[in-house]
Amino acid sequence: MTTTAASSTSHSHHLSPAFPGRAPWGTASKLRAWQQGAMEKYLQEQPRDFLAVATPGAGKTTFALTLASWLLHHHVVQQVTVVAPTEHLKKQWAEAAARIGIRLDPEYSAGPLSKDYHGVAVTYAGVGVRPMLHRNRSEQRKTLVILDEIHHAGDSKSWGEACLEAFEPATRRLALTGTPFRSDTNPIPFVTYEEGNDGIRRSAADYTYGYGSALADQVVRPVIFLSYSGNMRWRTKAGDEIAARLGEPMTKDAISQAWRTALDPRGEWMPSVLRAADQRLTEVRKAIPDAGALVIASDQESARAYAKLIREITGTKATLVLSDDTGASSRIDDFSGSNDRWMVAVRMVSEGVDVPRLAVGVYATTISTPLFFAQAVGRFVRSRRRGETASVFLPTVPDLLTFANEMEVERDHALDKPKKEGEEDPYAESEQEMDEANKEQDEDTGEQEQFAFEALESEAVFDRVMYNGAEFGMQAHPGSEEEQDYLGIPGLLEPDQVQMLLQKRQAKQIAHSKKRPDSEADLLELPAERRPVVSHKELMELRKQLNTMVGAYVHQSGKPHGVIHTELRRVCGGPPSAEATAGQLRQRIAKVQEWATRMK
Repeated sequence: MTTTAASSTSHSHHLSPAFPGRAPWGTASKLRAWQQGAMEKYLQEQPRDFLAVATPGAGKTTFALTLASWLLHHHVVQQVTVVAPTEHLKKQWAEAAARIGIRLDPEYSAGPLSKDYHGVAVTYAGVGVRPMLHRNRSEQRKTLVILDEIHHAGDSKSWGEACLEAFEPATRRLALTGTPFRSDTNPIPFVTYEEGNDGIRRSAADYTYGYGSALADQVVRPVIFLSYSGNMRWRTKAGDEIAARLGEPMTKDAISQAWRTALDPRGEWMPSVLRAADQRLTEVRKAIPDAGALVIASDQESARAYAKLIREITGTKATLVLSDDTGASSRIDDFSGSNDRWMVAVRMVSEGVDVPRLAVGVYATTISTPLFFAQAVGRFVRSRRRGETASVFLPTVPDLLTFANEMEVERDHALDKPKKEGEEDPYAESEQEMDEANKEQDEDTGEQEQFAFEALESEAVFDRVMYNGAEFGMQAHPGSEEEQDYLGIPGLLEPDQVQMLLQKRQAKQIAHSKKRPDSEADLLELPAERRPVVSHKELMELRKQLNTMVGAYVHQSGKPHGVIHTELRRVCGGPPSAEATAGQLRQRIAKVQEWATRMK
């Protein structure tokens, strides 16, 4: 890499004089601005530990290997150890390193390393089994340890302790992650935590390059989220039949059961959504001919059923990746190099799927942590040329819609829970759920027993499109002209063109709706922004807020509670508070505030 190439972009930082005029082994010919900025900071500070947080698809591997190349060339270190979450990622690192002349052995298990290699690529599980082997290697020669997706070092206490034991003697440690950190409070080895004004210790990154910055630099694709609702019916363990609509306020258990009913391959929801996603893929392929699609499934049984559905819908076979083994690795590589349309992968395996041509995704798992969601969406955002967009299909579930609307929010790992009584961190999911998100193999988690139920019936309804923090669209039936309007958005567009097209499509829908007789309207005919999806908890909080406001107005006006509530219903319309929607409750809160202000 020449200095000219390294500074050829107008956004570049000037590299430290310490950066070699010609790096060894022909590293990447042109670093992105963020990679150069991170390199400059590292070379100026020469730290023992360095944490780089860069959004999935931004090029963490290139940055890390460029740095490894510099450290080897300047004899700061003599060998490199890369620790990755999965077998497939371990091989991917070895292949990427080989392209720039760093030879890593991905099959290393024990004993002396051949002199042909500059180091090894191993998994966190492998380090967990033999920490002393890696400690001895780190003590014998000056070692750079690259900890890829370091949040996995907190997956279990034993893995974290093994990493500390194995790499405590290392000369240099480079930690990488592309997602919001963990939702639990397991400390992550070699990460610095700083206490904030609220007394909570949070991870401190040495260099951060978030999704928002990467989007502005056109390093990643913008994501169009297409959300599907619909009526679900299931039978509980007690034998009760329950019917509910995805997206309507429900208890946490009911949301979980409605969500699992939607993902049941025997219902109508999954076939409808897969059909829509396949139509979207066809549209995207007009502009990106080799574009591929990925379904992220909860378990092996579902994955096989989804692959069967895809064959029935498309007439072609989907690539199936069920576990993190050698066969899976070669299947991912084959798919990556092919022109095939569909791949189905299970849970954690999806994190190891680095296929730049993936442009359409179906989120068909019940994992609802921001960590896993960001990892999943990260499979589709790697940009290859200007104007490419990613499309991700998901169920209308409050948590997922929140994550989709907050893609650009950068989060740090909090080591402490909020201390204030009754205060909850919305991202502090249970440790159990986090463990579920990080399991590599299918295990009997006991979840089936906890939420034993039988999915009876499901249907899909196109609900909304989310893009750049805004929501568009009115509900529509699968296969309808209204749904096709959104599925048919061109695959190659500038971000502002996407926004403009979505606004036009919505305006067209609203105009059609106004012409349609009321008797023909079988769906809620309101644009997405007027149909906020809220959780049961948020509804409870709105009711509480309304009651507090009414209570204050009782003292101010001297009127009884019941009279004020009746008056609010008369003025604003709608049912009693217990049955009112979030929008109706907010309207009443605003009205009672208006009355209170007038009396002052």
